[in-house]
Amino acid sequence: MEGLQNISSRLELFVDDWLIEEMNGVSLQMHSPIPQEVVVEFNQPWEGSISYDPVVMKEGDRYRLWYRGCGSESTWEDQCTAYAESADGVHWERPTLGIFEFNGSRDNNIVLQGTEAKALCVFKDGNPKAPDSERYKAIGVGPPIDKRATLRGFTSPDGVHWQTLDQDPILIAPDDPWPMFDSHNVAFWDTLQNRYVAYARGWTPLPTHRDSSDPIGVLVERDRQAGTGVRAIRRSVSDDFRHWSDLEFIDLGNSPTEHLYKNACTQYFRAPHIYLMFPKRFVPDRKFDNDWPASGLSESVFMTSRDGVHWDRRFMEPFLGLGADPDSWTDRNLYIGVGVVPTGPAEMSVYYMEHYRRPSIRLRRGVLRTDGFVSVNAPYAGGEFLTKPLIFEGDRLVVNYATSVAGGLRVEIQDAAGQPIDGYRLSECVEMFGDEIERVVRWENGSDVGSLAGRAVRLRFVMAAADLYAIQFRT
Repeated sequence: MEGLQNISSRLELFVDDWLIEEMNGVSLQMHSPIPQEVVVEFNQPWEGSISYDPVVMKEGDRYRLWYRGCGSESTWEDQCTAYAESADGVHWERPTLGIFEFNGSRDNNIVLQGTEAKALCVFKDGNPKAPDSERYKAIGVGPPIDKRATLRGFTSPDGVHWQTLDQDPILIAPDDPWPMFDSHNVAFWDTLQNRYVAYARGWTPLPTHRDSSDPIGVLVERDRQAGTGVRAIRRSVSDDFRHWSDLEFIDLGNSPTEHLYKNACTQYFRAPHIYLMFPKRFVPDRKFDNDWPASGLSESVFMTSRDGVHWDRRFMEPFLGLGADPDSWTDRNLYIGVGVVPTGPAEMSVYYMEHYRRPSIRLRRGVLRTDGFVSVNAPYAGGEFLTKPLIFEGDRLVVNYATSVAGGLRVEIQDAAGQPIDGYRLSECVEMFGDEIERVVRWENGSDVGSLAGRAVRLRFVMAAADLYAIQFRT
């Protein structure tokens, strides 16, 4: 059947219209992280005002953080990668590791130092064939070769003690007018495709004509005439972390041309078939503070993919904006680091940089509800949507939703032709209202939908003053 989606028992988020066939009176609505506390102030001598590139992961009952420090902004010397830990994702400690010396002392949390420590992106390797000695891996910017930037690989048994990979470098920038990797380049073991993937900084030639719909079209046209390019994102894959494919630009469809700086790509931890990115939208010529020495303002945007190659940029508004804090209205602020982690029964957190190049530089936590990147939103007046035909496994339907006290949500199950199925009609559904991460949908005869498993059906959602974030069929 054309358009049939097999969702099995996967959690499905409404971050795109992959599962949606018709919408009437409802729309997809992006939700931004809610700023929380400052979790780390980068005030140690080996950190400094250009600390950057955070990577956060939850491993068992602890949270782990890697980040760039730099003891001298003026010379970019004394670069390092440092490490911190937390029991709750909120309160962080710098362990004394004693591995490297800084200013005559080993009383620090440095795990890599010098030229080997530039813009490191750490990940825990989920490849079952990886030896324990390489359970953690990382990529970082290496020294150039013939004026072309390089990426080098690192391995570690514990994420703390590192060694350079034997193949060094693992990637060399293409021989084009902009052979640079000067950014936080991301790599991870792709559990969906069973191979390593890297998303790296690149530059793409500007369009040959000005796009009048482009909100920064004037700047794009000016840069085109000057012969420069646009910051963009390239992708490479590997079966062994040592030999990588040629870099290719990801596909952003027909979205406006913008500088996308860094990417923070990750698989969503509850639904790894959905890839997330939080690139910085960089506007190079804008300056809020005329006395600030550098130009360029940035904010984080949000985009998703289901194959890692073709990306959906339907949401052009900022995912995380600069807000009213004047100390962040300077160049290269508000970078969301790599990693989305659960920090409570109904919440997840991202971590982002503030006050870049200021003495107050810091890392702040932002919170979203679990699965809460995007919702199907219905206003008070109400609306509905219909899914494409789908096949599922399980015997109950669970929804992640929220309503106002006057709102509600009901579900009808139809056959593939769009006819309501007896026992699962809209009039038979028990209306849901409240705010729950997991609510089992019930009809008058109960919640069991097992008799429909393996059969092509459609779901009709009728909503008012409500948000629907995700659905899942379970046993």
